[in-house]
Amino acid sequence: MTPTPFTLAIPDTVLADLDARLALTRFPDQSPGEPWAYGTDVAFMQRMVAHWRGAFDWRQAEAALNAFPQFRVPLDGIDLHYLHVPGQGPDPLPLLLCHGWPGSVFEFLDIIPRLTDPARYGGDPADAVTVIAPSLPGYGLSFAPGQRRFGVEEMAATLARLMTDVLGHDRFALQGGDWGSFVTSRIAFDRPECLAGLHLHMVP
Repeated sequence: MTPTPFTLAIPDTVLADLDARLALTRFPDQSPGEPWAYGTDVAFMQRMVAHWRGAFDWRQAEAALNAFPQFRVPLDGIDLHYLHVPGQGPDPLPLLLCHGWPGSVFEFLDIIPRLTDPARYGGDPADAVTVIAPSLPGYGLSFAPGQRRFGVEEMAATLARLMTDVLGHDRFALQGGDWGSFVTSRIAFDRPECLAGLHLHMVP
């Protein structure tokens, strides 16, 4: 279980293929009644596709993710992706951040520097934490076609092993929202001896 550094680099051919497929999108008619009453508002979806084709800068997003240390580690039959950003303080507490669905570690890019280096933002260095932000098994960069699927209990066990067996933390804090709140709550239930604290912004 040796982690290896990871850098996201999507080939230009993949992005060109996505653009071509979006260009060929055939939209349905708008359902009767108020928008969103019976599904996605078609005008909204048309704006979304136009945004992905003409406004969204994938390379900028890729660079934002790659600004943080990332790793992959073979664990429980998958290649688990995670960000591991050391805290800049006297004794940073390890903090496992878990995203939800549909979501990804991109949700955390703005807050990670504030958590790992609070002094840079006017805070106390003693409040620094070391952030470990995995892509949940089966999601985003922790997914490959044909790999085994994980329920909440399996995700919790794998992420607990990431923290203890791979990274060597015997005590850590947890934070989760949406699906991540289920996963972190399960870790807290299964491994209370490791728990420094649990913060949720959705209560399962």
